[in-house]
Amino acid sequence: MRAVLCGYYGMGNAGDEALLASLLQMLPQAVKPIVLSGDPDRTYARYGVEAVARKSLRVLRAIRSADAFIWGGGSLMQDATSALNPVYYGGLMGVSRALGLKTIAWAQGIGPLHRSLTRELAQRSFGGCTGISIRDGKSAKFLHEWHFPYVQAPDPVWALEGRTSDRLKSLGHPRIGVVLRTHAELTETRLDRLTRGLHLLQQQTNAHIVLLPFQPVADLALAERLQLRLKAHACEILCLDDPRELKGLFRDLDLTISMRLHGLIMAAAEGCRCWAIGYDPKVTALMSELNLAGWELDEIPPNPETIAQAWRTALETGLVLSEDQRYSLADRALMHRDVLRIALGFEEAV
Repeated sequence: MRAVLCGYYGMGNAGDEALLASLLQMLPQAVKPIVLSGDPDRTYARYGVEAVARKSLRVLRAIRSADAFIWGGGSLMQDATSALNPVYYGGLMGVSRALGLKTIAWAQGIGPLHRSLTRELAQRSFGGCTGISIRDGKSAKFLHEWHFPYVQAPDPVWALEGRTSDRLKSLGHPRIGVVLRTHAELTETRLDRLTRGLHLLQQQTNAHIVLLPFQPVADLALAERLQLRLKAHACEILCLDDPRELKGLFRDLDLTISMRLHGLIMAAAEGCRCWAIGYDPKVTALMSELNLAGWELDEIPPNPETIAQAWRTALETGLVLSEDQRYSLADRALMHRDVLRIALGFEEAV
């Protein structure tokens, strides 16, 4: 069986690469994947799977040669970043269905859908799917309203097998990971507050800061600016290509301060204390679900001493998910694997 995997893959975003790695990990061995990628050569080199350029004519040839079409994880059907997203992903789903492929919406997050046209396109795209799995309650509301059956489970990255890394073995403790991303709401004023708070925390604890740009093309310059303002000898930037190694790296951190959803998921899954900075409803939802400490972007305190003290408290006494909690989340995330197996015909629904 050949299956086309369609998502935001090969675009240099560590969260989406972790979703692809999770999907490949969960895909039945009898299925040969064909990944639609922004960088097919890199995708092939990293995962050893067939890959084609996601916006080339080869995409249609790949779909014609396949038996199944799988929307990979993430919020693909949303019009917040671009109204073209639902057109691209919905169009490929429609072509696949017209050619008779089994179609699966896997580990999806639906929305925001601000436009009636994109909302209608999303409804049509999900409506004919052989199987649907989602990762959040907001998406469930859409599917409930549309009367489509679905399975809801934690993000698949909870179940991704992390790899032990020796990248940090030479560093002393405490080690603090920082995952920031460029965003319109991360203003210069807010960034300055975070930077001053981080600098003060570094002075108070002699911490080693590890800056982790999850999407270097967008976030590396931000990390470099932070590094310039911190103690250079105790601050480094790490850009890791392998999502399994990236996840495993969080085992060796004492605290992770993250804006990105998958930075928080990876850290929490590996038993690291977390501090969330909410910029998106999916991050806010995770904060609520796991009772994570943190601030929304517009709630960042103006006083760097207040910021540093909050982070120091988190470093010393912050919540760590228990082994049972981590096991439960990873185990329930495997429900996405079950949806794949049933929809592809390898198992019968119970």
